Amino acid sequence: METYDAVVVGGGPSGATAACDLATLGYKVMLLDRQGRVKPCGGAVPPRLLEEFEVPEEMLVARVDTARILSPTGKRVDIPVGDGFVGMVDRGPFDEWLRTRAEARGAHRVRGNFVAVEDAGTGAPIVRYKEGGSRSGEERRVQARVVVGADGALSQVARQTIRRADKARYVFAYHEIVESPSEPSEVFGPARCDVYYDGRFSPDFYSWVFPHGETTSIGTGTEQKGFDMRGAIADLRRDTGLDKLRTIKKEGAPIPLKPLPRWDNGRDVILAGDAAGVVAPSSGEGIFYAMTGGRVAARAVHEMFETGNPKALARARKRFLRTHGMVFRVLGIMQDFWYTTDNRRERFVAICRDRDVQELTFEGYMQKELVKARPLAHARIFFKNIGHLTGLVSP
Repeated sequence: METYDAVVVGGGPSGATAACDLATLGYKVMLLDRQGRVKPCGGAVPPRLLEEFEVPEEMLVARVDTARILSPTGKRVDIPVGDGFVGMVDRGPFDEWLRTRAEARGAHRVRGNFVAVEDAGTGAPIVRYKEGGSRSGEERRVQARVVVGADGALSQVARQTIRRADKARYVFAYHEIVESPSEPSEVFGPARCDVYYDGRFSPDFYSWVFPHGETTSIGTGTEQKGFDMRGAIADLRRDTGLDKLRTIKKEGAPIPLKPLPRWDNGRDVILAGDAAGVVAPSSGEGIFYAMTGGRVAARAVHEMFETGNPKALARARKRFLRTHGMVFRVLGIMQDFWYTTDNRRERFVAICRDRDVQELTFEGYMQKELVKARPLAHARIFFKNIGHLTGLVSP
């Protein structure tokens, strides 16, 4: 039975990043991925991601300079990005590029389906998997000093090794990839993301039309089980005239909304990305946070190997939340309040007409942290929110 320093389960942005970083440090790494699975994703990435993770701009399929948000009554607000841009990637080619880079850095890439982790907590866990892309493939076993669980929102690694990992909170997302319209219009812009805050298309989240160059993602999300997401997207496409476009692919998957209270088992398993719950509430943004989670997980594993102290694994969650925890808390409060009724959604869109809100929103998006340098702007936004909450300001 072959032995690795680290076995990374899952080859999405978080797993591929963790495998790449650990292999770059000289560790013997196996990257186990079933491949071919792309979760519903708008594909938005900030310029900061390209810089921090050394991703070439050629991976972008579109650059967005405007976000249009639409209320239940059809009112719309166009928010300019400002001096920067929002990059768009296609997850299939993007994820594959990340996996290929990890392999080029020395990771042993294996295509297979994860089965189980055995002997977790002993310091020598065993990973069982079915070789190839089929669940009926031959079962293999490898041993590791540590297992990195980056196998998505319903992570089996987490459920098998981390206490209460099955209590996570999810939004269920669904999107349809279509051929992009040949010409821009009121319902489609090749450099514009359209976000619909409308209970018809999502009772507690939002729906979207995101351009990806030659293709476009039209999707929705909800926490309510039983909501007809396929029907909602059919209605959205019909209402916008986008139903006439050729549908290329349909995908659905859960997306976590809150970081798990624990990301490691204290000895030899650590989580990253969706498996750890690091998708931003309110916006659903996940790629940057997934890659950041993969990086902090790799750093924690490296420190554990260097010091021999398994407690180093817990530093990954602490470091992530020290930088991004406040953003997640604020976005969670926003979602739980503003997304609950169409009346509140109407007022939320009205608030977004405010220039202070627009500027701070995209400054925060670009910097990936709350903007603290403009206290007067925050004060103005606070009082405007009070006005909308009390009804003193009409939507």
